[in-house]
Amino acid sequence: MRLPPFSVCVYCGSRAGNDPDYLDAARDTGKLIAREGWRLVYGAGDVGLMGAVAQAATDAGAPAMGIIPTHLLDREAPSGVFGDRIITETMHERKKVMFMNADAVIVLPGGAGSLDEFFEVLTWAQLDLHAKPIILLNVNGYWNPLLALLDHVINHGFADASMRALFQSVDTIGEITAAIGAKS
Repeated sequence: MRLPPFSVCVYCGSRAGNDPDYLDAARDTGKLIAREGWRLVYGAGDVGLMGAVAQAATDAGAPAMGIIPTHLLDREAPSGVFGDRIITETMHERKKVMFMNADAVIVLPGGAGSLDEFFEVLTWAQLDLHAKPIILLNVNGYWNPLLALLDHVINHGFADASMRALFQSVDTIGEITAAIGAKS
């Protein structure tokens, strides 16, 4: 029986955002996943940063597993599928399947959904439910307000300072491989 390759779950926006560097970072992340011989696990959308990561990864030869709930099929995946697709009934099931099929998590710029996904895997790590690497790709300082908020939470006694060691913030694509390797 052949085991799947090392799998990286990418959380990111289903929109492209207003900085072209976000789209470039998404494409470069997809290319990195292929170059490293990893499998992409993602939200199965073909729009925004999510679609850019998936297209770049699969165009460069990476296997991909997309997971999408039925209610988002028309909104996030109207024209195509990159790699294999699993359709779930709910968002909760989607997140569970994505995380279960990943060995590491990379969070690119995104909105409320990406924040939800980040906080869920961070909380699980805080509760010792996993030790998978969690990497924030801080494109042009996008995650700086989040990092400040997490420091605020720690400084006000609602989390231990050790929470900061549960994830790593990197500024460039080139730092991702080392960050994942340091935790895996």
